[in-house]
Amino acid sequence: MKSSDETHPSSTMTIGTVAERFGLATHVLRHWEAMGLLVPDRDGNGHRRYGQDDLFRVAAILRAKEAGLGLEDIHAMITADGPLKRRKVLKEQRTALEQVMAAAQAQLELVQCALDCDHDDFTTCPHFRQMTADTIGVHVPRHIPVHTA
Repeated sequence: MKSSDETHPSSTMTIGTVAERFGLATHVLRHWEAMGLLVPDRDGNGHRRYGQDDLFRVAAILRAKEAGLGLEDIHAMITADGPLKRRKVLKEQRTALEQVMAAAQAQLELVQCALDCDHDDFTTCPHFRQMTADTIGVHVPRHIPVHTA
C-alpha cells in the first residue's frame, strides 16, 4: 500500500489511484462521469479528485453491475428525482432481478435433475422430460417410451 496522502481516508485521490484501487481502466471512470454516474471534484488545474463519497459511488456501481444491472438502470436509480421516484425505480429493478433469479433457479434445478439421473442418456429420462416440458407448458404422458442404448 502506498504511504502517500492519497491512501488516507480523508484525502482525495486521482483518477489513476481510484481506477487502480477498483481494478478499472481510467476510461471507465471517465465514461461513468460522462453518463452522470460520477461527479468528482476538480483541483485548481482541472484534474479530477475523488473523495470518499465518490469511492462509495464507484463501489455501488460495481455491485449493481455484478447484480446484472446495466449502466442505464444504475443511472436511473442514482439520479431519480426524489425518494418516491427512486423507490419506484428500485422496485422495478428488484422485480427484474427476481425474474432473472427465478430463471436461473429453474435452470439450476434442470441441471441438477440431469446430474441426478441414472439413465445413460438423461434426455430419455421421464422425470427429466417432465421437468423440461413443465418449463414450456407442455404435458408429457406418464408412460413415455424410453429408448436405451
